[in-house]
Amino acid sequence: MKSTNRDLLVLLKDDSMSEQAIEHQVECLHYILHSTESPDQFCISHELVHRNRITQNHSKLLKAISGTELKPFHFLIGKN
Repeated sequence: MKSTNRDLLVLLKDDSMSEQAIEHQVECLHYILHSTESPDQFCISHELVHRNRITQNHSKLLKAISGTELKPFHFLIGKN
């Protein structure tokens, strides 16, 4: 997996892990974060509300979050 521009702080309970084992753990964490931070997963877990309309349309969700802030009366709601 290619490396990302992300800083991770990994706390270890003991010093017995080798450097290779630590690198493997970090790669696993990158893989988990990459799969959960994908645009597809974001669209699955959120809805876009515009006044009285609620949409789950992937293209509308991605278009809404592409700017620096949401337009007036647009709200993102997590489905959790």
